[in-house]
Amino acid sequence: MNSIRLVSWHKTSWRRFPLLPEEALNPRVSAWRDRGRDDEFRDRRIHVFDRDGSGPLLVLLHGFPSSSYDWKLLLDRQSEHAVLAPDFLGFGLSEKPRDHDYTLHWQADMVEELVRRRGEGAEVFFVAHDMGTSVANELMARDLEGSLEMELIGGLLLNGSMVQDAASPTLGQRILRSAVGGLFSRLSSERFFRQQFGSIFSPDHPLTDEEAEDQWELICADGGRTLNHKTIRYMEERFKHADRWHGAIRDWEKPLSLAWGMLDPVATEQVLDAVLALRPSAPLTRFEGIGHYPQIEDPDRVAGALQAALDV
Repeated sequence: MNSIRLVSWHKTSWRRFPLLPEEALNPRVSAWRDRGRDDEFRDRRIHVFDRDGSGPLLVLLHGFPSSSYDWKLLLDRQSEHAVLAPDFLGFGLSEKPRDHDYTLHWQADMVEELVRRRGEGAEVFFVAHDMGTSVANELMARDLEGSLEMELIGGLLLNGSMVQDAASPTLGQRILRSAVGGLFSRLSSERFFRQQFGSIFSPDHPLTDEEAEDQWELICADGGRTLNHKTIRYMEERFKHADRWHGAIRDWEKPLSLAWGMLDPVATEQVLDAVLALRPSAPLTRFEGIGHYPQIEDPDRVAGALQAALDV
């Protein structure tokens, strides 16, 4: 698709899917929104941070329950590469349909298409965290079977419970997956969110009030607060597709690096050990004193690990 068609197509997308009202967003989140754009996939509005630069194209895949906003500090430190960082459907500033069957295969399809629209033949390097690591595993599996429509050259996996039975979900995650998950979503509060979200940060790099406010606002945008029991179903997919995704970690032949916050109470050291059992040769950066969100807690160290992964 040439640039003229892209501009025309995006204008159509913006008319059909207007951005959230600016007054609904605080200045920090509003500024982040304005750095990106709205796109469309299968008649759904997808918010994307899209930046030109040198190759390879960095595709940043966020986790649950957050959004591409997680990468903002890393992007300030890694400024030369082209970047594509979408909000998955149901997250952040993307559309949050109530009638959608949220699956990681759908999210992987979306990533493939967004990369394709940027231009054929671009080399792609993914950086994935939390739920996004399983989207990356699906892309790796497609690459293995020869069905992937992008040129993956490597990747970096941050903390993510790719081996789900080794993980330790938070209380909130366990309730969301239970029979009362829908009710819990409707009754969820900012206070409980701050407690749960803050509990997965490290003592030396705690969740700040501003970050908590921004993350909660992005969850609530477009009615998303009441959808977490639907979007968390990715955990069940990790069990369902374990053979496929674990096989991708083990057998994918391209460079794959790991960078891990060692104080993560969810994607614990036991998860890291299980991933390393599948791929013992993976270069590993251990972030001592860091919790579940390395890219927020210490973006300088993550930037260093990313550069090392790109140099493999």
